[in-house]
Amino acid sequence: MKNNPTAHSFHIPVMGIGFTIDTPVKVAKYGISSVISLVDDSLMERMREFYCKQLNIPFVPVLQKSEDHRADRITAYLNLINIIVKDKFEEVKNSEPGNNSLIDQYVELLPDNSEIRHQYEEFLKNNTADDGLIWLRNQMQPGSIDVNIMTKLDKDNYQNNIKLPVEFNDAHAALRGFAHSDLHSSIILSAGMNPRLYSYMENFANFYPDKNGYLEKKITLKVSDYRSASIQGKYLAKKGLWVSEYRIESGLNCGGHVFATNGHLMGPILEEFKVNREELLITTHQLYIKALASKNIPVPEKPFEVRITAQGGVGTHREHQFLMEQYNLNSVGWGTPFLLVPEVTNVDKQTMELLCKATSKDLLLSNISPLGMPFNTLVQNTKDIEKKQYIDEGIPGSPCTKQYGELFEEFSGKALCTGSRQYQKLKLKELDKKNLSSDEYYKEFNKIVEKSCICVGLGTAALLVNDIDTKSEGPGVSVCPGPNMAYFSSIVSLSEMVNHIYGRSNVIKRNDRPNMFIQELKLYIDFLINKIDESTKPWTDKQKEYFDSFKNNLNDGVKYYKGMITELKSKFDDLSTSIMKDIGPLELELNRINLNHY
Repeated sequence: MKNNPTAHSFHIPVMGIGFTIDTPVKVAKYGISSVISLVDDSLMERMREFYCKQLNIPFVPVLQKSEDHRADRITAYLNLINIIVKDKFEEVKNSEPGNNSLIDQYVELLPDNSEIRHQYEEFLKNNTADDGLIWLRNQMQPGSIDVNIMTKLDKDNYQNNIKLPVEFNDAHAALRGFAHSDLHSSIILSAGMNPRLYSYMENFANFYPDKNGYLEKKITLKVSDYRSASIQGKYLAKKGLWVSEYRIESGLNCGGHVFATNGHLMGPILEEFKVNREELLITTHQLYIKALASKNIPVPEKPFEVRITAQGGVGTHREHQFLMEQYNLNSVGWGTPFLLVPEVTNVDKQTMELLCKATSKDLLLSNISPLGMPFNTLVQNTKDIEKKQYIDEGIPGSPCTKQYGELFEEFSGKALCTGSRQYQKLKLKELDKKNLSSDEYYKEFNKIVEKSCICVGLGTAALLVNDIDTKSEGPGVSVCPGPNMAYFSSIVSLSEMVNHIYGRSNVIKRNDRPNMFIQELKLYIDFLINKIDESTKPWTDKQKEYFDSFKNNLNDGVKYYKGMITELKSKFDDLSTSIMKDIGPLELELNRINLNHY
């Protein structure tokens, strides 16, 4: 199915492993694009079985003993999702208007400034409803069924204790599964550059333009700054691979794993993309056409579109509108708020209740991820309760049933996951031999056992919600909302959330929510202070240089926001007032950080 992701000005990013595993089934029929995680092929296989039974489709399992089971499972699942979305979209498209029918819902969910909505309403005003319906059905498109690969999750795999070729690594197999699927959509590459994986993409013809200049499979890079986007975009262009979208994500004001910049803030980063957008297009296109020519692939007559999108911390219609207009964005990602929309995401009842009650104190940037990156988590999530039970019973660590995080070769033999029982047992044996004081021992002990099994935890909610057996996984759920969750406190419908995004209603009950830029600045100041506190003293020259650069970049960001306040007054006076009110105290707090004492 050829999808057009532009019916709406927002998209739903990937959330965890299972929270958006089938979101396209629920929203693509309304023209809303969303993203499926390709981490867990076993979860996808079980979800495929679930949907096959629900739809009376014969289910033929892809057994783990088959040679390319991971890629084949992913392909089979994506093809099924594609079929379901196509059928659901045709049902919407061919429904008759009136009585809040499916086609009425499609139109009502569109933004007020949508050209499709405007033109259709003009037909109705002019008493040409039949012509309008024909026109509307020709214009309607489903949302895009996009997929996400976390490039760092590229574990080696073995068969009979023999290491398999690199193309059977986890990320490589996931890429192959998408490439072999029927989807005409985007693969979103996150968590940084993986040159080996990028080179592997050259093997699949559907990442190149066909004779008509059409790209069946598109590439999206999730980035946190312009420099990274430029480097990766050029690297891929030299291989004849076009980056169709740069998806800018806030370094700290987002859910899941966070990839903090060196103090570079979202506003200045978006400004840099805005200023350099044309240059990015031209420089990458020059490299791209040269690479295509060297591969004897027809060069499209016109450069492909480059979409610039952003996500992380947006929470109000005014912020959404401002981002779209100020930075000429193609779309804005709304993630965390959709965890409270059961029509859209898979969140179990117990976790949903915790999310509704969560305050800022319950939403932590933690060290629980086995991948060694900061990770947003919710206090008292059921997976952490399970983890504590294991520790109390004297058997810290989780049984490693999924093995996607087995990336650390600290001990001889096969790589292990730092959240696994096997790894933590070995680390604690090492710790016992160090003869540390009681305080030092428990400090090191907690660093080891705090790692949680998020491979399982981030997917389990999809099983619980759909009444699928969790015997092998257990009932524990990890959840990774962004800080924004503190201001969303009630379960809402899809239409209510979409109306909130487009300013037709407001689902936030509190009136103390800071502007998204202010919230990110505060998070970065706290992050810097924590980094300083955790650092060894006295500092090396390299440490001093890092902290100086970090603070200078934050100061530059503050200057940018203060300079923007006057510009905003004419059209976004409410945002201008909010930023002006809150930025002063944060600037004082930043200036109080004295780096000369270290």
